[in-house]
Amino acid sequence: MTDSGFTLFDTTIGRCGVAWAERGLTGIQLPQPNEAQTRTRLFQRAGSELPEASPPPEVARAIVSMTDLLGGAKIDLTDIALDMSQVPEFNRGVYAIAREIPPGETLTYGDIAKRLGGVELSRDVGQALGQNPFPIVVPCHRVLAAGGKPGGFSANGGVKTKLKMLAIEGAYVNHTPSLFD
Repeated sequence: MTDSGFTLFDTTIGRCGVAWAERGLTGIQLPQPNEAQTRTRLFQRAGSELPEASPPPEVARAIVSMTDLLGGAKIDLTDIALDMSQVPEFNRGVYAIAREIPPGETLTYGDIAKRLGGVELSRDVGQALGQNPFPIVVPCHRVLAAGGKPGGFSANGGVKTKLKMLAIEGAYVNHTPSLFD
């Protein structure tokens, strides 16, 4: 990738945003209640200096893949280049494991924590996923709490959005709606 910029794109869950730079995608934004809020959140993640632009071929392919995945296709997004230069090392490890989870499948926070050194890191895993600048490509929605319960989700709509994304992929989640859903 040779230039930087951002664009918004439509998916089955709403209008998303993506930002890019020379090394790869620098941020992805799940839909907010309106387009202005989606832009604002993307700028918070990727920088407000970015120009809105037509995506270069690599980014255009990533957008098609993300859109297809959110349309129900079993697409592998591990070939999409991400610029993790601003991502802490621990988070990079969490994101690498999360990227290995295929569509329709899940891991728990504890599963990822064990791979990183011990179940006591589960809370740190959850925090790293809450800071994920690359939702969809780093599929934090595929990481559940113990017992297959949905756990949290920091995107607009919270757990409802997470459950919708998992349903599109055909993943099983042990979820009983609560008063807060």
